[in-house]
Amino acid sequence: MKLPNGYGSVVKLSGKRRKPCIVRKTSGWHIDNSKGKKVQEFFIVGYATTKAEGLQMLANYNNIPFDGKVSKMTFADVYDEWSRQKFPTISDSNKKCYTAAYKACKMLYCKVFKDLKLIDLQNVIDTCGKNYPTLKKIKILLNQLYHFSLKNDICIKDYSCFVSVAQYKNRNPNKYDRNKFQKEEIELIWKYKDNKYYQIILMLLYNGTRISEFLDLKKENVHLEEHYFDVINSKTENGIRKVPIADKVFPFYKAWYESCPGCEYLLHTKNGRHFLYRNYYDNYYMPLIKQLGIEHTPHCCRHSCVSMLAEAGVNQTIIKKIVGHSGAMNLTEKIYTHFDVQELVNAINKI
Repeated sequence: MKLPNGYGSVVKLSGKRRKPCIVRKTSGWHIDNSKGKKVQEFFIVGYATTKAEGLQMLANYNNIPFDGKVSKMTFADVYDEWSRQKFPTISDSNKKCYTAAYKACKMLYCKVFKDLKLIDLQNVIDTCGKNYPTLKKIKILLNQLYHFSLKNDICIKDYSCFVSVAQYKNRNPNKYDRNKFQKEEIELIWKYKDNKYYQIILMLLYNGTRISEFLDLKKENVHLEEHYFDVINSKTENGIRKVPIADKVFPFYKAWYESCPGCEYLLHTKNGRHFLYRNYYDNYYMPLIKQLGIEHTPHCCRHSCVSMLAEAGVNQTIIKKIVGHSGAMNLTEKIYTHFDVQELVNAINKI
């Protein structure tokens, strides 16, 4: 039976092959000058064991409106198109997470997206050597790419939902318990308050910000006279907030603000450049904290601030406002509760 024009064809190849039938469609024509005639150009849909299997593959393929370009899109092509549409709508921290997850998928870059199978995706998880939190981010990226691809008829099945990371739940070699700093540990850090880089740790302990929020804080958003600063970029909606500056660490803010006039950021490297997370964490925070025999991540500063506020008897709603907790806020707190900056300053000064 003759197949319809433009439907495609199944052609048996010569020789002994495991899948001898090539399934193909015409993608265009070009002039062969040596022969003086038009010659078809094809793109390959796939390979089949039998002609019947090839015809079924062709039928499945023609059920979705692929065009030649879409059918050839690689993993990298899909990521590029997805990120072009997605990135303008998300925060810089989320962009960094997706970018890091994408880098871990390097073995998939050149593979045609619609031809990917579960084994290809799982192989990334099993061989990339990343810890559990990063593996979860990789899976989230895969989910996003497949959702985008299904919506745009780039593929017909979502294999990302079958990817498993649970078996690596305990694989986190860089993990420290996210507990609070003990009173004795904070007192030890205070002994080094004249060191400007230990000052950053103390500032984190008394403001409860996420490390990324604090490193990205610009001087234009610091209001020294009113003793607060604005967080304008955060991973959550409630993270956009006013953060009070405690009196006991106020001199540190003032000193950093007045240092390096040419740098727009409050905190900066020794040569006046904006702190990137890995630079600060690897070259400043961890060496300083280990020097004191302490093992806490920067995020433990945030936990410690919350704990100290609670121990000081500060109202839970005010605590949530200071640290930008979104999930813990009930509807009444989100809509009807407003606090003056001075109330937040008074609260932070209780610790």
